[in-house]
Amino acid sequence: MINPPFYYAFILVLFFLTSTTTAAAATQQNEVQQFLGVQNAARSALRLPPLAWDAKIARYAAGYAGQRRGDCALQHSNGPYGENIFWGSGNRWTAAQAAAAWVSERRGYNYWSNSCAYGQDCGHYTQIVWRGTTRVGCARVLCYGGRGVFMICNYDPPGNYIGERPY
Repeated sequence: MINPPFYYAFILVLFFLTSTTTAAAATQQNEVQQFLGVQNAARSALRLPPLAWDAKIARYAAGYAGQRRGDCALQHSNGPYGENIFWGSGNRWTAAQAAAAWVSERRGYNYWSNSCAYGQDCGHYTQIVWRGTTRVGCARVLCYGGRGVFMICNYDPPGNYIGERPY
């Protein structure tokens, strides 16, 4: 016979674990949609196909983001993928804000000269709209000691080849 107090405690713990896991999955799915939404809107404006989320690439991004938690340094992983990184102070930066910061570099990109305007960055934007890129995986972590938020997106196939236009 099952001990009723034990049974109820078990059910309560199971409910807590399920709801916590469900909430974490919902938060993760929300971040995926934020990363994808902004970047795919930029691609859509150029009539490029949307990027697809890739779980393997996302695991790579999460692994590297975890390494950056301690110092929050804006250092690239030098891995096999194209890569955009972001750091913001405080802990309220969202995936959509990081992606929007990258996309905002569009104003510094000149398609006809295939270059960035003097003193402007545009490589994050050109990676996002690189025609040959089809898959993306991203991650967001809070840095230790309240040092901010680090975010990364990795792209496959990578882009930003010198002398080639993104689209």
